[in-house]
Amino acid sequence: MTDKLEKIAITPATHTAPPAKFSHGVRKGNILQVAGQVGFLPAVEGQAPTPAGPTLREQTLQTFANVKAILEEGGASWDDVMMMRVYLTDTGHFAEMNAIYNAYFEKQGLTAPASARTTVYVGLPAGLLIEIDALAVLG
Repeated sequence: MTDKLEKIAITPATHTAPPAKFSHGVRKGNILQVAGQVGFLPAVEGQAPTPAGPTLREQTLQTFANVKAILEEGGASWDDVMMMRVYLTDTGHFAEMNAIYNAYFEKQGLTAPASARTTVYVGLPAGLLIEIDALAVLG
């Protein structure tokens, strides 16, 4: 007889309910998948989600905070992340995003090697410049 691992939805208090039928994060056993996050400020009840600001820097740093909140709620940290996917709306933002990304992770005190990463270009709702998802393996 095999135990079937429970799949657990992860939604930190800082996040609003998703706009469709999906979870911000899902953990099953030691695997945690963080859904694509954007640079919305922490949720305020009764208010629509608000971007952190109009710049790539503001949105990227808030997006990292949103991904990190789900990782922590799911029992993970940046050291557990195996893969990150970055979605940009403008190819001209690649170098700036890399500089922000490198500076952010230099300050995180990682003890494990950096995760793998893919960057692609997509369309996002008006005003949003970046989306990031992450796959973490705990333990």
